[in-house]
Amino acid sequence: MAWWKRGRKGPGRGPSDGPNMAVDQRAVRKHLADFAASRRGVEAYVEPPTNVTATTVILIAHDGEWTRRAAGTRQSAFDLAASLGVPVYDVLQTGYPNRMREWNSRQRKKG
Repeated sequence: MAWWKRGRKGPGRGPSDGPNMAVDQRAVRKHLADFAASRRGVEAYVEPPTNVTATTVILIAHDGEWTRRAAGTRQSAFDLAASLGVPVYDVLQTGYPNRMREWNSRQRKKG
């Protein structure tokens, strides 16, 4: 078998990374739902795709702790975030909240 055929996904599955990546919506939803349920003041921000990532949803808690997961399309990202019952924003219109930057700074200082 040629090296370029090794590790290919089965039929119907997209690439494992990049803007057109296949997304396991069930796993993404579970992770984000667990995060939202275990923290307070959670808000969702939809991030646009880049050359190397798909559209993503980032959840940010009241203290700035955050998590990010690929969501596939822009519409599925907004639908997913809305289904969690948290406010949803387009990061291109709102930017990131300061509490996220502050949390990142605290984490860098810890270790």
